[in-house]
Amino acid sequence: MLEVIFTLIMLILLQAVLGFDNLLYISLESKKAPLEDQKKVRKKGILIAIILRIVLLFLLVSIIDYFQEPFYFLSGEITDVLKFAFNGHSIIVLLGGGFIIYTAIKEIWHMISTKGLEVSEMATEKRTKSSNAVIFSIVLMNLVFSFDSILAAIGLTSEIENDTTAFIVMAIAIVISGLLMLIMADRISVFLSKNRMYEVLGLFILFIVGIMLVTEGGHLAHIKIFGEEIVPMSKTTFYFVIAILVIVDIVQGRYQKKLLTEKEVSAK
Repeated sequence: MLEVIFTLIMLILLQAVLGFDNLLYISLESKKAPLEDQKKVRKKGILIAIILRIVLLFLLVSIIDYFQEPFYFLSGEITDVLKFAFNGHSIIVLLGGGFIIYTAIKEIWHMISTKGLEVSEMATEKRTKSSNAVIFSIVLMNLVFSFDSILAAIGLTSEIENDTTAFIVMAIAIVISGLLMLIMADRISVFLSKNRMYEVLGLFILFIVGIMLVTEGGHLAHIKIFGEEIVPMSKTTFYFVIAILVIVDIVQGRYQKKLLTEKEVSAK
């Protein structure tokens, strides 16, 4: 029983740590929905994702070997140039990472391409999507983000002899982490709404998340380019880069305030 409780605590912590980038995506994506529906969109998206995560967990436990084995028709080699052996896991991670990179670049470009607009137009110019479209995006990306965390959870519970107990422990961890996401998603969204300058930081973090997923997918697919194997970005490197980005953003913000203060003083 102590082993089961300890494993459950570890799983909840794992889901919380790995869910950071997911939370950030949810907060940024929900802003595309109509203002009055944004809170409802976040809740619906996360609740549906929790249910689908448990379904995904059940499927992965049952057919995990099929996701890890390379597809014969997607394996090959171009002499001295490219070698690959895609499996189900690598394809999901690569597509998810590619989509996140595309989304981040698109939103960053949208932010810097309003040069020709008047100030009033810039204040009101905002692309919106239907609530259902945003919910679909949140659920889809939640599943991509959860794929690795579920596989890690299966590894952590491998020492639990009873398969039913292991499944229940993982399902409880998923539900608890999902409820924590429900609580934190609104708070992060409110923070970003009040501090719009951090949206750029959030988008660049998402861009790095996309790169991390693409490198991981390339590693899982055993891709070699000119004989060099793609190495996945480690979690330590990822969080170090995030920490540097946050520090640079804070220092830049304070330096700008200092320059504005000096300008105001000199103007007087």
